[in-house]
Amino acid sequence: MVQHYDALVVGGGPAGSTMARTLTQKGYRTLVVDKQSFPRDKTCAGWVTPAVLDVLDIDPQDYARNNVMQPIHRFRIGMMGQEAVENDHGSEPVSYGIRRCEFDHYLLERSGSERAEGVKFKSLERTDNGEWCLNGDYQAPLVIGAGGHFCPVASFIGEGPGSHETAVTAKEVEFEMTPEQSERCQVRGDTPELWFCRDLMGYAWIFRKGNFLNIGLGREDPDGLKDHLQEFVQAMQAQGRIPEDLPSKFKGHAYLLYDHAERPLIDDGILLIGDAAGLAYTQSGEGIRPAIESAIMAAEVIESTTDYSAAALQPYADRLRERFGHKEVEKQGGLAIPEWAKMRVAAPLMKTHWFTKRVVTERWFLHEHVPALQTAS
Repeated sequence: MVQHYDALVVGGGPAGSTMARTLTQKGYRTLVVDKQSFPRDKTCAGWVTPAVLDVLDIDPQDYARNNVMQPIHRFRIGMMGQEAVENDHGSEPVSYGIRRCEFDHYLLERSGSERAEGVKFKSLERTDNGEWCLNGDYQAPLVIGAGGHFCPVASFIGEGPGSHETAVTAKEVEFEMTPEQSERCQVRGDTPELWFCRDLMGYAWIFRKGNFLNIGLGREDPDGLKDHLQEFVQAMQAQGRIPEDLPSKFKGHAYLLYDHAERPLIDDGILLIGDAAGLAYTQSGEGIRPAIESAIMAAEVIESTTDYSAAALQPYADRLRERFGHKEVEKQGGLAIPEWAKMRVAAPLMKTHWFTKRVVTERWFLHEHVPALQTAS
């Protein structure tokens, strides 16, 4: 028996759950379909800015009653092989460390949407009345792809993930430290560490959230990822910053940087949001804020029309460009700076408090210069 909905959301992460909550609150019968059952592990460093909490209407103190919520006041930043620079950002938290298994589950639970968890994407077909039918079981006039970098809806309307895309590949591990590991670990919860690769092709991180520790490294050069990660981990262990006895294997994931993403965003009755659309911030790879904002913008466009043709959904793509700017792949001209010049300048800059605080942290990672999203409400 086919079940009918107003919208099908494929993917239950922050983008999908925000879309589902927004549409459900507007009276749409919405179904979230995800191949996994929540709560589930999600490969991610795991941090959110106050701007994210504001747009999601989350009270940090309320959330922290039942979930890990590590206030962040300082950052320790360096280039591998150099001394790190530590900067204080004041008494108010500039970010929060969260566990994605908890955060994503929390967002999905409060969405109010119907859910089909543990359901893999198998097929998407047009029906005689022009709607979409997913797996032969769920039907709706609108499908939203929110399944991350490898979203099957993105593959359905475009070339999908492949070697033609310049993606960042990352590996990370998150685990609860033993009392002995926690005592020896020199990384502080309120001071995450960011370490940039010497060739500027990526960076590593160490985030402590109470007794949980998250270690990872992401690069645009996947062939060198394993060696760079091993070198970084060994260096941090030699300095006593992280435990020598890491308990589990590093897990991998990938995402598109906004400047490099060329995926189509819309088709007749279809929208892509979040990492499925390739919206991660170019300098940091952070994707939660763009994912949430894209879901809200898409929902506003959906509410404004009953015509779900690609032409009618084009305002969503226009709003994304207005919000996040023109992509590097669309730009013409400009000054091309040689890679050797970038590296020669980067090393001394990474030793300064001004650059690491004002540019790396506040601009690249916290995006404090980006104003709050203006919504129709």
